[in-house]
Amino acid sequence: MFDTLKSRIYQGNQFIKDIRNAPMREQFRGLPLLKETNCDNCSKCLNICPTGALSLNPLKIDMGKCTFCGACKNICSRNAINFSNFYKLASTSRENLMVDERTTEELYEKTAVKVKEEITSLFSKSLKLRQVSAGGCNGCEMELNACSNVNFDMGRFGIDFVASPRHADGIVITGPITKNMAYALEDCYQAVPEPKIVILCGACAISGGIFQNSTEIDRNFLLKYPIDLYIPGCPVHPLTFINAILSYVRNKK
Repeated sequence: MFDTLKSRIYQGNQFIKDIRNAPMREQFRGLPLLKETNCDNCSKCLNICPTGALSLNPLKIDMGKCTFCGACKNICSRNAINFSNFYKLASTSRENLMVDERTTEELYEKTAVKVKEEITSLFSKSLKLRQVSAGGCNGCEMELNACSNVNFDMGRFGIDFVASPRHADGIVITGPITKNMAYALEDCYQAVPEPKIVILCGACAISGGIFQNSTEIDRNFLLKYPIDLYIPGCPVHPLTFINAILSYVRNKK
């Protein structure tokens, strides 16, 4: 027993105390920072992007498609494309994921997540989510698992993943939604009691990602039901996910 107590004292507090303002490592690729005036429309970035996330005239990056691989930054000799380590990337609007030269960290954080009063009143203290891997590579799934570990400890905010959709307030979708998972996703959604929310997590879920042109995906689900929250990433970092949920259900710093 004493050895256990000594070990606990030695380890200290492992969880991140201030999850809303936690520092991110410098190497993390987060919000794109674009300089339109530096761009000469050479199209090299368009040709190297694996998901078609970039567009020119004006220069824009669609974070819903972006895998944050950094290939566009590396090939741009005019320093028109950079990535900050800002990780609060979620949005309640698909259109807001399109960033351009005017997009700054401060502006994006203020405007990207719009909170509905009924969402706050229902889910601000407790939110149970059913995660559906709809053909994902297991990257986002592993990061979502990490949200509940001792470091991030998502459960302290009343946010948990549950085993049954009957116990859930909404679903978190990862993966491009393959044909094999389309029925299971629909079945899971129908099993969640009203009112419920739908969250798309990762580039594959939001846009299809690198699989967007595959004949083996079936994304009709997204045409039938409203999406409440988009969380970009490939994979999505736990800090990005947790801050996205907290901003959506609480809208407090």
